[in-house]
Amino acid sequence: MSSYTALVRRLGSQRWFAALGRRLAPLDRRLYRLTRGRWSVIGPHGLPSMLITTTGRKSGQPRTQPLLFVTDGDDYIVVGSNWGQQHHPAWTANLLALPAARVTLGDREVEVRAALVTGTERDRLWRQLAEVWPGYDAYAERAESREIRIFRLTPQG
Repeated sequence: MSSYTALVRRLGSQRWFAALGRRLAPLDRRLYRLTRGRWSVIGPHGLPSMLITTTGRKSGQPRTQPLLFVTDGDDYIVVGSNWGQQHHPAWTANLLALPAARVTLGDREVEVRAALVTGTERDRLWRQLAEVWPGYDAYAERAESREIRIFRLTPQG
């Protein structure tokens, strides 16, 4: 891991970094698409990133969000940390309402089916996610009134 990656991972738990990340998400979506995943605001530092497109549970419109992820077998594991805010991110509610989604990994698009992860599997995957992005532990402390959602995204077809 580069020293730059280590620095970004260490800064990730800071409140100001989370606030900046929330503001940069729209830019990240555009940059990721434009460069076919070669550049990302949240994932240019050796961190695995993707775009997830869900269907809005109220609007029915596609909604795209940049996320970090880890793999577990052939599945992708994502976390709805919402940068430690007190409410769940909208994309997680979208997945609960309609679990079909699409992920963009570089220039490849994959249809996936989402499942909420609970229990001991959640604990195991949380540790794996926090190894990639230690800031998740700080986000969990700040989001004390809610359990942060973790989803398993299983490729379809």
